[in-house]
Amino acid sequence: MSLTDSVQAATIAHRFYVRGHSKLDIAKDYSISRFKVARILDWAREIGIVKVTFDLPFPIDPGLSGELAAAYGLRHAFVLERASQPEGRPELRRRIGALAASVLSELATKDDVIGLSWARSVNVMTEQITSLPRCAVVQLCGVQAGMDMRDRSVETVSGLARVSGGDAYPIFAPLVLPDRRTTETLRRQPGIAETFGQFRNITKAVVSIGAWQENESTVYDSLSPSERDSITKRGAKAEVAARLFDAEGNALSTGLAHHVLAISHEELRQVPEVIALGYTTPKAEAIDAVLRSGMVSTFITDADAARRALELAAARG
Repeated sequence: MSLTDSVQAATIAHRFYVRGHSKLDIAKDYSISRFKVARILDWAREIGIVKVTFDLPFPIDPGLSGELAAAYGLRHAFVLERASQPEGRPELRRRIGALAASVLSELATKDDVIGLSWARSVNVMTEQITSLPRCAVVQLCGVQAGMDMRDRSVETVSGLARVSGGDAYPIFAPLVLPDRRTTETLRRQPGIAETFGQFRNITKAVVSIGAWQENESTVYDSLSPSERDSITKRGAKAEVAARLFDAEGNALSTGLAHHVLAISHEELRQVPEVIALGYTTPKAEAIDAVLRSGMVSTFITDADAARRALELAAARG
C-alpha cells in the first residue's frame, strides 16, 4: 500500500462521506470513472482507512436488527449488543426494559390506548418511563400471585397511567384460576369487566414472550405437572399474555383458555402495534414461533437470542 494511494483514498472518502460530494463529481475531478471511485471507497473500508461506527442512544446491533426484521417481516427490530462483561438475567432484563421504555415513549401518542401484559420485563420497562402522552393504560392479563409480591406488578398499570395522566384499567385478580366457573364469575365483576371491555380499543400492546418450559413461562410454572404435560403434548411452544402458540406460530386452543383472565388470541391480533420483548437463548424457539405468527410488529431482544432465532429461520429456508 503506497502513501500516495492511501492519501488519495482518504481524500476521496472524506469528500464522499464527510462533505457529501457525489461519486460522479469526484470522478470528474480525478479524471476517473465513478465505478473506480466506488472501488476506491470499498478498498478504503476494507483496509481500515475508513471505519464505520454507529453512535446510537443504546448499544444496538444494527446488522442483527436489520436481519431479524427482514427474516420475520417486522416493522421494527431492536437487538441489544452483547455486554462487554458476562451478565445475569436480571441485568439483561434491566437493559431490555430500558430499551423498551425508550421505544414505547417514542411510539406512543395521545390517541393511543396502551395494553400491558404481566411480565417482569414489562414491569421493569414501566419503571424506566418518565414521560408519556396522555393515554389510557389497560392490563392484558391477571398476575401470578406468588411472583407479584416481589415485582409489584399490580401497580404497573396504575403507575404508568399516572405518568401519562390517562385512565388506568387494571385487573386485580390472579392470572390462572382453578376452574371455569371462577373465571366466568370474576370476568363479570364490574372492574374486571370494564377492563375486558377496553381490549377492543387497544392500539399498542407491550407483551413478553415466554417459552413453554419450566422457569420460562409464568403460566407454565403455575400449573400442575399433569396439566403442563397435557398442554405440551398438544404442541405448545410459546406463551404470550397466557395465550399459547405452537411451533408454526398458530394459536393453540386448550382447556387453559377457560382458566385464565387474559386478552384472547383474536383480540390480541386486532391490536395494530404489538411490541414484544423476548430474550435469552432458552426462549429462541418460542421467539421464532411467536414472530412467525405475524402478530408482532416491533420486537426487542438480545444478540444471542437473535442469532439463534435467525438460525431457526434460515433452517426453514
